[in-house]
Amino acid sequence: MINISITAENTADTVKQLQEVIGGQIVERWGVFTLSVDNDMAKGTIRFITFDWGGSLLDYDIIFFEEIILKMDTSQYNPIRFTYCLNGYCEHRFELQNQKKRLEQFQSVIITSKDGGHNYDYFPKGIKLEINVIQISRIKFINKRLNDASQLNKKLYEVFHDTTHENTFSYFGTYNLKLADRISALRKVKQKGMMRLLLIEGQVYQILALHMSQHNKDISNEKHKTSLSKRELNTIRTIAKNISNHVSKDYSLDDISSASGLSQAKLQEGFKLLYARTVTEYIRHTRLEEARDLMNTSDMNISEIVYTIGFSSRSYFSKIFKKKYKISPSKYLKNKQPSFKLEPPAFL
Repeated sequence: MINISITAENTADTVKQLQEVIGGQIVERWGVFTLSVDNDMAKGTIRFITFDWGGSLLDYDIIFFEEIILKMDTSQYNPIRFTYCLNGYCEHRFELQNQKKRLEQFQSVIITSKDGGHNYDYFPKGIKLEINVIQISRIKFINKRLNDASQLNKKLYEVFHDTTHENTFSYFGTYNLKLADRISALRKVKQKGMMRLLLIEGQVYQILALHMSQHNKDISNEKHKTSLSKRELNTIRTIAKNISNHVSKDYSLDDISSASGLSQAKLQEGFKLLYARTVTEYIRHTRLEEARDLMNTSDMNISEIVYTIGFSSRSYFSKIFKKKYKISPSKYLKNKQPSFKLEPPAFL
């Protein structure tokens, strides 16, 4: 067991204090800093980036070979932390608590401490960890980005406006696989230079919005109750990704159920919970999104696109495309404009 005291004033200094104990080298590329470690203490990376609006991204992709305990002094740096475990788990407790709370895989967690107190984070030994943390400095964020705080629920509003840091706050939410998809997309950003920074920042906004949306649903008693296990939800996420990656395949509910081992009722429950659509609606949605992308990025005509995305009827495609996008495919193709999907959330 290794205890590491963190007395940092920001995310960058936090990683540097980690480096002093676990070793490794920090390299900067296009504004993104990465601590790479490969020794007896740990193997993997810790990536971080800071933004001028009071936010920062801290992304773990690492295995620790000893249990790590971070004792974080909040006297100098006490952000709101929005945390998500894509893989593995970790634990947390406040200074005056005896019991640790576990952050499970696929769980949304929001934590902040009292000024001058301590947070304790526990990272297990020998487990691959993929943990995404967005940290928000409240005063800076409110001054620069939170133009309409009324869109936050009352509890989060109080957390953001506790600028004297007088209260602790913790929220351990339900499973959220939309966050897993968004964080996976963040990790796959390949562009370089300024474009890379802009795309990462856009993804960070959307991850933050999903955390807040999840909290809103839970505290307003809209928490989705489900009989599905975490394994079954992960299976449904994998099915959805396969559909998105192979939109032209001829899918049927019977075939998906047989291949996955999940009943049709569980498939429908899972897709409605995770994607707010039935299985059929999700397949149609992904095909239409692919069609629009092909219109923007290729020289295919409409008949070629219809065939490529797995539809057999051009007239049916035109009907549902117009219903979804409020414009016919032919007009869209004629006046096509590149779509940019990284719009900031409404509350920013």
